Amino acid sequence: MDSALSDPHNGSAETGSPANGTTRPPSTPEGIALAYGSLLLMALLPIFFGALRSVRCARGKNASDMPETITSRDAARFPIIASCTLLGLYLFFKVYFPNKSYTGSVLKSWKTQKNKKGETAVIQNPTRDSPSFPLEIFSQEYINLLLSMYFFVLGILALSHTISPFMNKFFPANFPNRQYQLLFTQGSGENKEEIINYEFDTKDLVCLGLSSIVGVWYLLRKHWIANNLFGLAFSLNGVELLHLNNVSTGCILLGGLFIYDVFWVFGTNVMVTVAKSFEAPIKLVFPQDLLEKGLEADNFAMLGLGDIVIPGIFIALLLRFDISLKKNTHTYFYTSFAAYIFGLGLTICIMHVFKHAQPALLYLVPACIGFPVLVALAKGEVTEMFSYESSAEILPHTPRLTHFPTVSGSPASLADSMQQKLAGPRRRRPQNPSAIYEESSPKDPTAVTESKEATEASASKGLEKKEK
Repeated sequence: MDSALSDPHNGSAETGSPANGTTRPPSTPEGIALAYGSLLLMALLPIFFGALRSVRCARGKNASDMPETITSRDAARFPIIASCTLLGLYLFFKVYFPNKSYTGSVLKSWKTQKNKKGETAVIQNPTRDSPSFPLEIFSQEYINLLLSMYFFVLGILALSHTISPFMNKFFPANFPNRQYQLLFTQGSGENKEEIINYEFDTKDLVCLGLSSIVGVWYLLRKHWIANNLFGLAFSLNGVELLHLNNVSTGCILLGGLFIYDVFWVFGTNVMVTVAKSFEAPIKLVFPQDLLEKGLEADNFAMLGLGDIVIPGIFIALLLRFDISLKKNTHTYFYTSFAAYIFGLGLTICIMHVFKHAQPALLYLVPACIGFPVLVALAKGEVTEMFSYESSAEILPHTPRLTHFPTVSGSPASLADSMQQKLAGPRRRRPQNPSAIYEESSPKDPTAVTESKEATEASASKGLEKKEK
């Protein structure tokens, strides 16, 4: 997971040199300000709209849009899994493919030689710089092509799901919309299991076609605008569909990734290397020389999607907590949203001053957790915040235990009291319909008075009959 904000070509020591040996000119202050401001705006959009859509997703009934809940166990294991994945990618690109492209080929790495019998044998050329035969088969170009095809499919689906609610407003009322269902099952009879059950309609197919145009553009050109469209779609879908079950789980996840981000950015060059080598829409980029070169600019500042999705799902959780309070205010959502702006802005300032890639979660995690907790302390709602369960919105009829009953006395006395209650006479439930109605009805004074009058009237009529 890429989770670092880097500025690789800002006239600093990390500035790369083109192939002709000329150095890249430093970016102008206007171009740098435009790049940083655009990255900040692009980071805020998926968090804001993804949080709003997460509320509708939690209340929705469509099985294909059900959110994936992250538990405390998942949150504790996530930094370890992310570290193993990141290190594996680094070893894959750095050790096996030290250069982006090899000048040597298989014919240069391997040569033929005749032995004493006149037979031709293929032996390896004993040069240290030439790659070995298996590495030439799995060249970096083929690996990046495979990854591009993979993210091509994922990007089309994510972008189609993102633009579908907006595109539905532009379809006319008489649009011929038909329902479809993609169903894959395993087994037969009673043992049949659903593998994929996806429902869609004609409008979704139109959105899928429009997203495919962006996908082909990205696959052929790898343009930074197409990369950002896919990156924004991935971020918005992540904030919408990944739900934390409570605030404690969010603190565990953000705390673990805080250590993960600091170690892999400051302790090693692993994360920055993977971010620059991995040709996939896992980061948002914006050129710092856009004003000079236009859309063909190539001096990029980048922001990892992890710096958007991880704080975003925590901010979305606080929005759902605001709604659960039923106070018609979104205090914690706006507080955490402002905290994210402050943390990312601080990251950009420090990166610009020290000319070095910064772990954005180093500044985002304390801000996104600290600011809402301080507000909860001021309002006296810390207990409500940490006892809130997001899964209760998906299953609204599930009973929840909000407090434990107070029990006093020794175990022996409690056991004796329970036996006395069990041995005591049992009361019969009243069979009078009016009495049953009185018990089941709410304690409304007018309703109780009317039921009493009806009972007294029926009793007086019964006495009159007996007297006659």
